[in-house]
Amino acid sequence: SSLANKRRALGGQAPSNYVPGLGRGATGFTTRSDIGPARYQPTQEETTPTVGPSLPGAAAPPVKNVATFGQAPAGYVPGAGRGMAGFGTKVAAEDKDGKEQDLGDSNYSEFFGYGGSLFNDTPYEQDDRDADAVWEGVDDRMDMRRKVRREEREKEELRKYRSKLPTLHSQFADIKRELSELTKDDWLNIPEASDITHKRRGKVQQERFMAAPDSLLAQAQAEQQSHMELDHRQQVMGGLATVAGTQSAMTDLNKVGEGRNTYLQLKLDHVSDSVSGQTVVDPKGYLTDLNSSIRNQTADVADIRQARLLLKSAITSNPKHAPAWIAAARLEVLAGKVQQARNLIMQGCEATPLNEDIWLEAASLHPPEQGKKIIAQAVDHLPTKVSLWVRAADLEAEDRAKRRVLRRALELIPDSERLWMAAVELEDKDSARVLLTRAVEDGCCPLSVDLWLALARLEEYDQARKVLNNARKKIPNEPSIWFTAARLEEANGNVANVPKILERSLRQFTDLRLKIADDRDWWQRQAEEAEKAGFKAVAEGLIRVSADINVLPHERRRVWEAECESLLDLGAVHCARTLYACLLQYYNTKKKIWMAAASLEKKHGTPEALDALLRRATTFCPKAWPLWLMGAKERWLQGDLAGARTILGEAFKINPDNEEIWLAAVKLENDNNETNRARTLLEKARAQAGTERVWMKSALLERDSGNTEAALSLLKEGLKKYPQFDKLYIIVIQIHQANGKFDEGREVYTEGLAQCPNSVNLWLVSARFEKAAGQQTRARSLLDKARLKNPKSPLLWLETVRLEVSTENKRLAATRLAQALQECPNSGILWSEAILMEPRQQRKAKSVDAIKNCENDPFVICTIARLFHADRKLEKARTWFNRAVTLNPDYGDAWAHWYVLEDHHGTDETKAAVLSKCVEANPRHGEVWQQVVKAVGARFGGPADKLKAVVAVVSEHDQVRGMT
Repeated sequence: SSLANKRRALGGQAPSNYVPGLGRGATGFTTRSDIGPARYQPTQEETTPTVGPSLPGAAAPPVKNVATFGQAPAGYVPGAGRGMAGFGTKVAAEDKDGKEQDLGDSNYSEFFGYGGSLFNDTPYEQDDRDADAVWEGVDDRMDMRRKVRREEREKEELRKYRSKLPTLHSQFADIKRELSELTKDDWLNIPEASDITHKRRGKVQQERFMAAPDSLLAQAQAEQQSHMELDHRQQVMGGLATVAGTQSAMTDLNKVGEGRNTYLQLKLDHVSDSVSGQTVVDPKGYLTDLNSSIRNQTADVADIRQARLLLKSAITSNPKHAPAWIAAARLEVLAGKVQQARNLIMQGCEATPLNEDIWLEAASLHPPEQGKKIIAQAVDHLPTKVSLWVRAADLEAEDRAKRRVLRRALELIPDSERLWMAAVELEDKDSARVLLTRAVEDGCCPLSVDLWLALARLEEYDQARKVLNNARKKIPNEPSIWFTAARLEEANGNVANVPKILERSLRQFTDLRLKIADDRDWWQRQAEEAEKAGFKAVAEGLIRVSADINVLPHERRRVWEAECESLLDLGAVHCARTLYACLLQYYNTKKKIWMAAASLEKKHGTPEALDALLRRATTFCPKAWPLWLMGAKERWLQGDLAGARTILGEAFKINPDNEEIWLAAVKLENDNNETNRARTLLEKARAQAGTERVWMKSALLERDSGNTEAALSLLKEGLKKYPQFDKLYIIVIQIHQANGKFDEGREVYTEGLAQCPNSVNLWLVSARFEKAAGQQTRARSLLDKARLKNPKSPLLWLETVRLEVSTENKRLAATRLAQALQECPNSGILWSEAILMEPRQQRKAKSVDAIKNCENDPFVICTIARLFHADRKLEKARTWFNRAVTLNPDYGDAWAHWYVLEDHHGTDETKAAVLSKCVEANPRHGEVWQQVVKAVGARFGGPADKLKAVVAVVSEHDQVRGMT
């Protein structure tokens, strides 16, 4: 059959040119199975051995391996074609690390080959290290054998070279040797180098004039003349319009300047907002524009209509919904239709008579007389609603009628606390006591805390205690009852009962498992409230009772110290004092805690309390010298000089070698004009605690007393013991400067700078010494050396700038100031000097740059405040002065400038406020402050006297600077 023929044809062999799938578009392919394995098939000649004798001397024919492709050619490296390198060779254009190799002629040597390591692609092992070490040793040995000859040859070559081209040093060697024979006078008489920076480099060229063209003259004439008629184009076109977006008038430069000043002022005001408690927000900015408050009547009418339709639909669909009736009535009131609103609300009352809100709304919309009738109807429907009875009482004008309404309400609702309180407020003391007794004891409102407390306040002490005891039995979990009982005891003088009541309350709350029993923050808040109310004993008891709640023993100090600081910030001084007392019970040997408690008493307590605390502190911490000094100072401030001496005497016995106690005793005697006693103390101090400060104070005492020779003798002896203490050199230089002995002063500062090259103050004093001697060049040289020894020092740069200003070289001073700001961009004292060096018109712009670089620097802030003072912007000046002293209360110059402002433009109250703040801050630093306070022979009674002395000097400086 045909099917059998098809099967026979498919099972037969395919034609020679048959390609499978070619009819349906497929392409032919060949696989390894079609061509067989890729193996080498040797020929017959290769497999058949040669037969016959071999000739003598003839080479045997090579036997080829049938398993290989034959012998590799000479120089063959496996894998070289695909970029691989053989062992010890380089065939790739790049090395192992991917870096391109230098295979050029410049990197090739006939002896060494190509530069670099020949085996850089092989591992470097210990054998290689040992071999390299051996060869390095051989190279060193060979180099040592030729070293002497090589060095001699190099010296000879150098000598021949220098004979032809000598150095500058060798040319002037004989002249430099002769400098050793010069005397000191010869050195001083060397003329100063002349300043050639301003030398004219050429003659000024003579001005040349050229004739102006006629077109320029015609244009100038046309600009100045006025036209009496329109141009022809204007007549034809009806006028020429100005180009859109331009302005025909000329630019007003004055307005441009005013706008610039306004912008700078806004920048400064924006920065001043960062001061705590200060603001410069313009209140006009909060006002809404008048146009925005004009109501759009058309839109309002449309909205009211739409809302009326919606509410009407809500009422129609659900007439029992009271809020819809109330909203509809209020809408009519808003639309101005009060009568329609009253009608609507009455319809709502008829529709929903059991809703109290709608009755209250109806009473509020009607007059009082009609409102009474409405409330009467409401009470008939809802006799137990308290709000309705209260509103009925409010509508009555007389107290008698109100009492009648409230008593009727209490008959119907005897358990309403609100009604009882309203009724009690209308009665006198005796009647109120009767009402409250009936309310809380007859079973009406036995759980009302307010009623119990009100009854206790109306009773006498003994009866009030009974009332509070009964209240605690009825309501044992109410803290206010316990605290009221504690306050009652304190108010009647029974302070000893307060801790007992509070301890019982804590145990009660713990037994009842109340959350407040473990909430120490809640107890502290109650203590703060008690202190504010004037119950200090209750506040103390609350702090002591809750101190250990949820505090582990090893965390007690850290937690309590943090809480003391937070309580002081909140103004709870007595609470903080109590917590410090708790701390000292556990840590009575810790100096830091005693100092914190003493500072609290000094600021907020009495002198007697502070004295008692310090005596306890010195008993537990006898080695803590600050406590002794604080006690002696407080006695001295109170005028008890003998008591201060007694305290210091006790401190000497316990701390005989303490430097601070000795110096405090010396200061005490010196401030009281007891110079001999101070001198005697210093002699003992030098023998027992001979520190560098003791020697310095000894020299200062003699200098201030006028004994210059004794001071120099002490300083000389002190420098032998402490040659690296820069302040001793400074005092010697100042003494020589005051006596006009400049040669001795130079010797001292030369020796001092050699010993203390990093002392900026010593460099400054030395430069000022030369400046006072008239040697500006030497002063400039000293400052240059100082800046090399101490880079990035703002004080050295400031002295350099001021030196150039004093020599009237303002251009060089500006250059030095620019260099200083480049090296010290965040130095406030340099920016302050930069502001003051600018012309008056450019100081504001400079101050903005200063604020950008050092925003919270007291020097810059104080300088800006001085600018405001000079411009008579007094309020802003006060704001900025306040900010300066807030940032750094120790900066005395800011206090002085602020006092100058108040002295010129303030009142007695503002002057007294600044003076009191300064006394509290007790500043000790400041450029002018230290110059005045540490002047020779200066004696001041306290910070107030120092401030007034500095103010006089500051005023003179401001006049020189043009700041007033």
